[in-house]
Amino acid sequence: MVVSSGKMHPMHERLSLYIHRESVLHRLNPLTKLTLTFALILIAYLSPWYWTGSMLIAVVIAPLSFVGRVQREYAWAALRLLAPATGFIFVMQSFFLPGGQTELFRFAFLRLTSETLAQGYLTAIRIFVMVSAFILFLLTTHPSALMTDLTRRGLPSQLAYVIVSTLQIIPQMESKAQTIIAAQRSRGLDTEGTFLKRVRALVPLVGPLVFGSLVEVEERAIAIEARGFTSPRPKTFLHELPDTRTDKIIRWGLVFLVLLTLGANAWLS
Repeated sequence: MVVSSGKMHPMHERLSLYIHRESVLHRLNPLTKLTLTFALILIAYLSPWYWTGSMLIAVVIAPLSFVGRVQREYAWAALRLLAPATGFIFVMQSFFLPGGQTELFRFAFLRLTSETLAQGYLTAIRIFVMVSAFILFLLTTHPSALMTDLTRRGLPSQLAYVIVSTLQIIPQMESKAQTIIAAQRSRGLDTEGTFLKRVRALVPLVGPLVFGSLVEVEERAIAIEARGFTSPRPKTFLHELPDTRTDKIIRWGLVFLVLLTLGANAWLS
């Protein structure tokens, strides 16, 4: 994989969630940003305090989206995707989680207690932090840069490829689906209108999408094999990704914070 130091080609950007910006966050080493992502998740899940998740979103994740100049894309994902999903989880757990002694509300079979309310909030905010951290990571880290850095550090190429392909699968499927929809519309297929019309329009869309994805997997396997992907010889890279002293300090600081949170959890439990 070759990592360009300049702006990524638009076609490459459409195959991932990455948004090219000139920012401090974009210039960090991919491993540093990956460490930050997992550190935020571990702190949210290991912390013994209920307010930790909210603090991480307000003090760390949201400000970092402004630092990385991807606040608009992050806000879109958070408000349109994350908020409804985590809100649904919060309501379901608050009303239907068994247990709880301090009753706050009851209507028919619905029962809300302070214990289930707290548990519902804790579960929802942890999921929000987890997905938000990954969204911020994907918006500021190009998959090829991540694969290059992981491979350079000794991770097997096959495993690095699996990780990067997983990160790219949703944008690739979305791009392919949009292409198929445009092609079917040019042939006179009605993909808009009532709900039933849209459901019927799915049938001629699913087939090309699935079979096209299978063909693409085979073509990609042939392409990477032709480039010596499985060769045991040491790999060389056109561009070396910088791993500065600041990156190393940040990574060790994040590890320390995770250990500190783990110790606080053990101390207070």
